[in-house]
Amino acid sequence: MSDMSLQDYISVKEKYAKYLPHSAGRYAHKRFRKAQCPIVERLTNSLMMHGRNNGKKLMAVRIVKHAFEIIHLLTGENPLQVLVTAIINSGPREDSTRIGRAGTVRRQA
Repeated sequence: MSDMSLQDYISVKEKYAKYLPHSAGRYAHKRFRKAQCPIVERLTNSLMMHGRNNGKKLMAVRIVKHAFEIIHLLTGENPLQVLVTAIINSGPREDSTRIGRAGTVRRQA
């Protein structure tokens, strides 16, 4: 992985590697434990947002499975590597802070 800042939060280690992204783990029980959740399961859980998709995890698992198959057929690459690369590309390149004085706020890198 090229981005060291995301290395602790993208868990694709053998310990957390799952074929089926449905572990029924309690990752919100302690602080920062969701970093140990497999990255494919976090993608699956994020697809279950909005009222019409609440609780339909099997549908989300099926969507992720079909998407990974399509990625593998079209590109010939490992779909997990494509997912990790997409997450790295979506992150910020540098940090910025707010500097405000007397009601005016500006961002500074």
